[in-house]
Amino acid sequence: MNDKPTQYIDIIEMFKDLPILVVGDIMLDRFTYGKVTRISPESPVPVLSVDRENIMLGGAGNTLSNLIHLGCEGRIVSVIGDDENGELLKNVVKDNGIDASGLMKCPDRPTIVKTRFLAGHQQLLRTDYERVSPVSEKYQKKLLDKARKAINGAKAMIISDYGKGLLSPSFIKKLISMAHEKDIPVLVDPKGKDFSIYAGAEVVTPNKNELHEATGCMEIDTDEQVEEAASYLIKTSGINSVVATRSKDGMSIVTKISKTGESGNNALEFDVTHIKSAEDIEVFDVSGAGDTVIATISAALGAGGNIVEAASLANIAGSIVVSKVGTAPIRVEELRKYLTCHDPDNMIAGSGSEKNLPHIESTYQAPVMDWQEAYEEIQRWKARGLKAGFTNGCFDILHFGHVTYLNDARQHCDRLVVGLNKDISIRLLKEDGRPVHDQDSRARVISALGAVDMVVFFGAEKGEQDNTPCDLISKLQPDIYFKGGDYAIDQLPEAPIIMRYGGEVKIMPIYQGHSTSKSIKKARA
Repeated sequence: MNDKPTQYIDIIEMFKDLPILVVGDIMLDRFTYGKVTRISPESPVPVLSVDRENIMLGGAGNTLSNLIHLGCEGRIVSVIGDDENGELLKNVVKDNGIDASGLMKCPDRPTIVKTRFLAGHQQLLRTDYERVSPVSEKYQKKLLDKARKAINGAKAMIISDYGKGLLSPSFIKKLISMAHEKDIPVLVDPKGKDFSIYAGAEVVTPNKNELHEATGCMEIDTDEQVEEAASYLIKTSGINSVVATRSKDGMSIVTKISKTGESGNNALEFDVTHIKSAEDIEVFDVSGAGDTVIATISAALGAGGNIVEAASLANIAGSIVVSKVGTAPIRVEELRKYLTCHDPDNMIAGSGSEKNLPHIESTYQAPVMDWQEAYEEIQRWKARGLKAGFTNGCFDILHFGHVTYLNDARQHCDRLVVGLNKDISIRLLKEDGRPVHDQDSRARVISALGAVDMVVFFGAEKGEQDNTPCDLISKLQPDIYFKGGDYAIDQLPEAPIIMRYGGEVKIMPIYQGHSTSKSIKKARA
């Protein structure tokens, strides 16, 4: 591996416990999933039969979630309503290991809740429960006190502006002044057309449409036009750098630099870098990508990287999250995995090795994933209309019965996930001396089978813990669960979980005379 990826890996290794403050409009995102099988007799609208509901942090909370998954110590200052949703949001914040003391209750406004109703992966409706109004001066003073406390020791501040009334121009000015006193950079995810309210910010991250509107509708179709628009924005708004996100065209970083001319006056010049994005990334959902970008940039700057290094990492992070279904954060493991194989500087225009960002793919073997990666991949399969199957086992010594069973299961689904018992899980299940092969060896063997599309480890680590795949199934929610043997469905502890979300349980035949125990006995004899 050359020095450049090592340099980037050194930066992300500094993310761990890096304190970053987020100030902005936090929301509760609610996703209600179900099926539509009929039209309402009351009016010509579909009836959604609800299967499940997910809740997560939205708005500034999604930026916070990205920071946490990058390994940073995320801090938040925001307002919530004095209501049930406010308590729910606060609990979600705490469940993510984040200090919720920066959340202030405002009795005159509700907690912002965005609810999306989905049939499969097709969104039917979104409802926004909110009241867009300025936060009173009384509560702004209290928020500033919270920000003053939360900023101590922070390495960067993110202003996450969703235009809900929290971030008034005077409040933003005070926040930026506070950050300057602490000598930490301010990064802004902007809203509206007037970027002068962010004067003094180190970095502003508009998308193409925001850059277009903030510059009085300047053209932004080419690199040169984006450079001109960003330079104009810096001159007229008093900000230091623009990182313009341009969807399939990547990113452009424009930073002002002052040079002393012959007359002794400082002339304003600009340093420009264009970073190209991937052409072969399969885009499922761009919602939340801006939060990922600003979180990654702030973490990289806070870790000591420069603006181009920070934007290069953010470009990778953004390319990864848009390939996920729904709003999902970037994880530091995903960045690390990419950087072990690729040099981000190859994406910089004019670097001499300009290439498109390669699509992140597995090898010829099925990938071995943790449950979060597996969940995201299954969501991508489902978004394509593919049916995901799941089965589980020890697969200690692979034999004819295993291979035939897995091939039969794969005939009933489009993709097959194998839950593989961890070594300690097998030791709790079997006699001494098992497993014969360690979990990594077993995973490599099982993942090499053509019928297997993914392997995920599961299992108890102590005797009193559940040693079934119930928890993993609950998280992954496959369409079909395969079980080999002579079982009644009501005998399976996994069945209620699968049926609860509308999945199917399928009992598969097993092939008598073939078992790992018999193979071991035969070998010993």
